Amino acid sequence: MHVVILGCGRVGSALARSVDRYGHSVSIIDQDPDAFTRLPADFSGRMVTGVGFDRGTLIEAGIRDAAAFAAVSSGDNSNIIAARIAREMFGVTSVVARIYDPRRAEVYERLGIPTVATVRWTRDQILRRLVPDAITPEWTDTSGTILLSEMTPSISWVGLRVSTLEGAAGVRVACVTRFGEGLLPDPRTLIQDGDTLHIAFPKARAAQVEAVLRSGPKEGPPA
Repeated sequence: MHVVILGCGRVGSALARSVDRYGHSVSIIDQDPDAFTRLPADFSGRMVTGVGFDRGTLIEAGIRDAAAFAAVSSGDNSNIIAARIAREMFGVTSVVARIYDPRRAEVYERLGIPTVATVRWTRDQILRRLVPDAITPEWTDTSGTILLSEMTPSISWVGLRVSTLEGAAGVRVACVTRFGEGLLPDPRTLIQDGDTLHIAFPKARAAQVEAVLRSGPKEGPPA
């Protein structure tokens, strides 16, 4: 497939290299021709100098044949405008934009434009390592209603079934990371010390969910 990338900074150039190495066709756009020096000498994609939301620039980059478009320049406005043009004017189905302002990212997500909020993602990644039992979202649906979060439950949950925790907290455990490997739990899966749970729940219940996972079960394990 053909992929068009806006922005040849560190993220854009890394994306372009990866797409190229996967054997897909790729074009990368940047206003500064010197930015293309970040690409390796064996890069086989197309380098286009121009404004990423300019129709002529996008056509030169092959947007009419593109299956995917990523806007990862340093400007929020440029990224979101280019993403909308790619999707609405040229009909590209797979579009994503990098947004630095997390508040704006939420607005665009609700408009149906997938975004990666850089500051929010970095904050959550660091918080997840500093405070393992804090609820930090890994994914949010476009309406902002459902969260998928990673959390380490309190030691009092160890030895109990995943289904017991789900019932007490009103969540769904989508995945368990154990000793660095992921597993899909079934109702009989027991929680072990050191497990990381990837849980889905309504955003409005985040405080209650966090309280239940930290405090532990009200009753002991079933006989």
